[in-house]
Amino acid sequence: MEEHFRERVERALDSIRPFLEADGGNVRIVELTPDMVLRLELTGTCSSCPMSTMTLKAGVEEAIKRDIPEIKKVEAVNVAIA
Repeated sequence: MEEHFRERVERALDSIRPFLEADGGNVRIVELTPDMVLRLELTGTCSSCPMSTMTLKAGVEEAIKRDIPEIKKVEAVNVAIA
């Protein structure tokens, strides 16, 4: 991932990390694919929480796309979409 995008993604994630950390979780960048899909790993309690799909879509993806509209999609590598 280009350093330019990594810094922008980290800043966007930092805006929501306090909410994730309050529940014992966090998120880690795995990769940004050539077709602008950001792949993340939910860690801590977020990785096993039944609400993690909603957290990813309503919280993480919203924050990323708001700050970095070039990113087309955000997906977690360790969350099964129900």
